[in-house]
Amino acid sequence: MNEHHLKSSADLAKLEAEYDPEMQFRPLLPAAGWLVAGLLLALSLFHYYTAGFGLLRETTHRGIHMAFVLGLIFLVFAASKKDNAAKPVASALRPLGIPIWDWLFAFAAAASSLYVPYIFEDLAFRVGNPMPIDVIMGTILIVVLLEATRRSVGLALPLIAIGLMLYALYGRSFPGIFVHPGNTWKGVVNHLYLTSQGIFGIALGVVATYVFHYVLFGVLATRIGLGKFFIDLASAAFGRFVGGPAKVSIFGSGLFGMISGSSIANTVTVGSLTIPAMIRLGYPRHFAAAVESTASTGGQITPPIMGAAAFLMVEYLNIPYQTVILAAIVPAFMHFFGVFCQVHFEAKKNGMRGMEPHEIPRVADVLRRDWPTSIPLFVLLAVLFTGYTPYLAAFWGITACIMVGLSNRNPGVALATGGAIILAAVTGGLMDGPVTLGLFALGAIVGAVFIIRDGAGRAMVIDLADAFVLGAKYAIAVGAAAATVGIIVGVVTLTGVGFKISNIVTTSAGTIAASLGQVVPAFLFDLKAMTLFFTLVMTAIVCILLGCGVPTTATYIIMVTVAAPALSQLGTEPIIAHFFVFYFGVLADITPPVALAAYAGASMAGADPFKTGNTAFRLGMAKALVPFVFAYEPAMLIVTKGFTWGAFVEVTLTCGLGILALAAALTGFARTALAGWERWLLAAAAILLMSPGWGMAALGLAFAAPVLFRQWRAV
Repeated sequence: MNEHHLKSSADLAKLEAEYDPEMQFRPLLPAAGWLVAGLLLALSLFHYYTAGFGLLRETTHRGIHMAFVLGLIFLVFAASKKDNAAKPVASALRPLGIPIWDWLFAFAAAASSLYVPYIFEDLAFRVGNPMPIDVIMGTILIVVLLEATRRSVGLALPLIAIGLMLYALYGRSFPGIFVHPGNTWKGVVNHLYLTSQGIFGIALGVVATYVFHYVLFGVLATRIGLGKFFIDLASAAFGRFVGGPAKVSIFGSGLFGMISGSSIANTVTVGSLTIPAMIRLGYPRHFAAAVESTASTGGQITPPIMGAAAFLMVEYLNIPYQTVILAAIVPAFMHFFGVFCQVHFEAKKNGMRGMEPHEIPRVADVLRRDWPTSIPLFVLLAVLFTGYTPYLAAFWGITACIMVGLSNRNPGVALATGGAIILAAVTGGLMDGPVTLGLFALGAIVGAVFIIRDGAGRAMVIDLADAFVLGAKYAIAVGAAAATVGIIVGVVTLTGVGFKISNIVTTSAGTIAASLGQVVPAFLFDLKAMTLFFTLVMTAIVCILLGCGVPTTATYIIMVTVAAPALSQLGTEPIIAHFFVFYFGVLADITPPVALAAYAGASMAGADPFKTGNTAFRLGMAKALVPFVFAYEPAMLIVTKGFTWGAFVEVTLTCGLGILALAAALTGFARTALAGWERWLLAAAAILLMSPGWGMAALGLAFAAPVLFRQWRAV
């Protein structure tokens, strides 16, 4: 697909589905399409309502969510990807064009998901001693869950789950440290199905309680024009500078990433505008695709709406979501700063200009036309940072999206809606049921007025309903993956294998560190620091490899279960361990040989996918190094123990300088072209600058000094 074919939303949706397994839906006949749309709409409305007016009992809420999710997967995902190309035909064995076994799978999934909530009152007496019917229903759920995950996410995650279940059953046959007494199938099903340590565990709960709502908010915010507002603002602010479209890509993707946690969706949406502009300016096709895909992977680490892993962090660490947001700010900035520096040096090296004046919108025009679309984001942040739950913040953000959309971005309605919700949040009124109901009722009345009197309002009703459907579509695969990860976590807790692996990792790292400690001066790295370094390296490698076949959220959960204990043994704070794993899981989206976001960008640019992936990884090098920085100097995350502003300024300044030096070394250009020896010196300086302590920073500046002097003299 070349740059002339990127305006059609259908083309973009097709491209997203090509590279994102979670969006590869089968074609449906009209009757089946209406049925599926109705179920997706019901799922979104269920979550929207419960977020604002009270969640159901924990097991019931998760059970209903999973019943919808798994049932829908069998209706919208075909058993084989090749079936997506086949035209559906209705028959006795294919009711509404869907194979009868998929209907049976869907009913079995719904029934087995709702069974545990149905027996909740009696559950306490059956955990540990399940009845035969419990084992049968649990077995059914495990089978349909694995198949649903295979269809929607891919084969890697179900295979890991199956392998671990075999390990739980036949532990006595494993060698050495991995041996354990083993379990019966009845015991495995009991743990995975009837307790909160397995399928119905934290991962599913977070998706059903937080993630779904923020996915829905992101889709609605994009639909009312907030995404376009961000991209236009980036164009107006940065389009005129050297290499303008590439810088627009970075800032536009960063802003768009604030409302979308999907790397591929960000690449396709923002890239449809920025990739053709970069190619027209003279950037090589693979470089244009790499810039967009690398910037777009920042969406999962950019507050306030991050990837699903950020919400899991809230539950695992038992900390407020606001804390996660604060911790993510500086590392996210460093990622975008690293990409920006390389893009700038690349543009200077090739003598590229900015965008033409007629291609750049005026800031005043953009603000005057589209500022109302930003109100829902301010509402969400205000409710969140006044101490309310993340799902209540999402509820009011979604409500503000609906009001802004129905009023066709009317400034008065946007201000009144946002002002009323924020005032109620600040004064504590949102804790009062009548106030919440009154605000909601008033919004419904105002919305009804616009629907009745305004054709745009009536059209927006259909558009918003479609957004609710699309939001549920985006979220169903995440729900299946989270439930399957529950199997993995359940086996780890049942067998204790996580601590065994952690012990192997720390022991191996300690052995390597002890060997190198004989040749590395102690003032540079002591034994403890080197042990931590090699533990981090091994963890990072496994994260990247696992991320090649498993979604980011699943990678995060698996690695936190295994790696967090290892890092904790070395004195690393839990939030640091979680962020480290999170960042390297995200990096898989631009790391060959898979690099799905990079390949999506390559398809849009008509570039070589592998070359694009390699370039994207080079552009995202800061994201690979920054986690090591905050692992040694936690002040970068702001919210860690013993935080001081002095340490924060030190690590932020030296890390920024290191990223700048690394960008010049990788690009081969600063003020003028760099010689080979200068690139090596700057690369060494970058590593030293990003190492902890002013002493290492001073040594790094000493390495960079000859290069800086020659560059200054050369111009």
